[in-house]
Amino acid sequence: MNGADVKANGAAEKSGGAGVRANGAGVTADGAGVKASVAPGVRLGGVSFVWRPWIAGVTLLLAGAAFLVFCVSIGVGDFPIGLPRVVGTIFGRGEQVDEFVIMDLRMPRALAGLVVGVALGVSGALTQSIARNPLASPDVLGITSGAGAVAVFLVTVSGGAATAVVNSVGLSAAALAGGLGTGLLVYFMAWRRGIDGFRLILIGISVNAVMQAITTWLLVTADIRDVARAQAWLVGSLDNRSWGEVRVALWCTLALLVVVTCVAFQFKPMHFGDEVAAGLGVRYGAVRAVLLLCAVLLAGVAVSAAGPVPFVALVAPQVAMRLARCPTPPLVASAMVGALLLTGSDLLARTALPVSLPVGVVTAAIGGPFLVYLLVRANRR
Repeated sequence: MNGADVKANGAAEKSGGAGVRANGAGVTADGAGVKASVAPGVRLGGVSFVWRPWIAGVTLLLAGAAFLVFCVSIGVGDFPIGLPRVVGTIFGRGEQVDEFVIMDLRMPRALAGLVVGVALGVSGALTQSIARNPLASPDVLGITSGAGAVAVFLVTVSGGAATAVVNSVGLSAAALAGGLGTGLLVYFMAWRRGIDGFRLILIGISVNAVMQAITTWLLVTADIRDVARAQAWLVGSLDNRSWGEVRVALWCTLALLVVVTCVAFQFKPMHFGDEVAAGLGVRYGAVRAVLLLCAVLLAGVAVSAAGPVPFVALVAPQVAMRLARCPTPPLVASAMVGALLLTGSDLLARTALPVSLPVGVVTAAIGGPFLVYLLVRANRR
């Protein structure tokens, strides 16, 4: 009997081992299922990244839509030009008359819209990712208001140092410096053993209110002619852009995007928290400071080129995040949405009404309701 029991137990153990092996096979199958659901990685030399077809497809569609609106915007005007002629002229196969109208008259404005849209889209995506809050943007943090306050001061205060600054570095460069100074002020005031997103937004709102109050005071006390000039700049407009302004904005934006691209790979682990990032060897304090500085500079470049165009940096990352189905704002898709939004808004501002409007009026009309939507959604949570 005991021998039979032992044999039975041995058989049971063998069957149990088989069960364990079966369970192990089940785990392996589950693991295979998990591996199958993970996006494949791609390595190019020393650079590796994850291939996500949906995000890549959405980004390409957004880029194509932005280029289409860009071409349509160039072709619309007192001298209408068809879309095939516009595309041919851009690629160097146009007639002499088309080249003059497109390259000399209309291209600076349209290209400025693309560059400013890309800069604002990436700036908004960086600030929202760093603060981990969808309401964080250069508009809310006071960066654009600081740049606007400096520009209004130089426009409305005549003589002395203001004239010397405008003559030496120009109004755009002064606005860029104002945005940079405001961004650094917000950063250092929000720093307390690190950056907390909620504290950053509160301090940014406070600084924004102070800068807007200074701007209002300057407009009230200035000469009426200077006020008209400053007010036209404050709304945000792409009118009368020159190739010199566009080149400066383009090269500054490209240089900052190169820096963002180099640092962005180290920023991804920070979405899981500072402790996880530190465990993976990421110097999260330095990475966060560099990316926030790039976001401030991108917003400053955009303001110096087109004025404080509102709500583009707020709306573009959120729209891109929903289209790409990402948990955080994707940088490239945010840039494409920003370019599409700004060029499309400029096209509507020039053609939708009998009177041409500044592009900032249209972006404010779009961004205001979207901000209300974000607030209502946050309250429901």
